[in-house]
This record gives sequence, C-alpha cells and structure tokens, in this order.
Amino acid sequence: MTRASNNYGSNQYPEKLIPLFISKLLSGKKVPLYGNGENVRDWIHVSDHVLGIDRAFHDGKSGEIYNLGGGNEIMNIDITKKLISLAGRSEADAIEHVADRLGHDIRYALDSSKAERDLHWKPLKNFEEEIAKTFEFYSKSVQNEG
Repeated sequence: MTRASNNYGSNQYPEKLIPLFISKLLSGKKVPLYGNGENVRDWIHVSDHVLGIDRAFHDGKSGEIYNLGGGNEIMNIDITKKLISLAGRSEADAIEHVADRLGHDIRYALDSSKAERDLHWKPLKNFEEEIAKTFEFYSKSVQNEG
C-alpha cells in the first residue's frame, strides 16, 4: 500500500489546485487562495508517484505502507506566486483571498525515508522544471478550449 503527497503534472482533474489556478490565470480571473496562503503542501510529480507504486508492487513487503512524497514542501502562496509569474500576471490583480476551510490542514507532507530505504525509490523530477512544463501543458489546453 502507498500514500502520496499532492500530485502535479499533466492531465489532472481541472478542479485541482494547479490546473484550476492556471486556467483562471490564463482567463484573466483571480485565483481563490485560502486564508493567508501559508498552508504547506508537498508536491510529487505524477511520474515519480507511478514509479513509487511500481516499486512497492514489485519490491514491497505485503502489509507494509510506503509514503511517497516529492520532497517539495511549498506554501500555497508560493506556488500561487510561481504560477502567477509563469502566467505573466501581477500578484495584485490575480489573488482573491477567501476564508480558510474549517479543519484545513496547516501542513500536508510525508516522510518518504522508508520507501527510499526499502524500495530504493526516490523522486527524480525537479519541481521548478516540471511545474513550468505542467504550466505549458495546461496553457495549451486552455488555448485549445478558447
């Protein structure tokens, strides 16, 4: 069994944070940022997640749980600023602060050391490079819709 942190990459459901924010930014709309945006999330590229699942399936022990994190703990405000920058927008006209959800996790990240040790797995994708590729993928999707 595996547990993963937040996935990113192409072909995600459009309501997920990264594709939703990219779509809104490219459409000239504001992105809804919960609270002050200081909630932390760990991001793992979908291909690293798939490799971790494959390793757990082939090399893992029955009954064990393996955490698969990307090692990219980032505050929501920082990923928002990164996407705003990639969209060529200014922060002042791109963020709408909304009330935080009740019970919203302050930090969501996983310790992957067991998977690294037992499965000889670790995430390989560079977040900065892959978030730019992810942005490019969704920007082409938005252009094709319009």
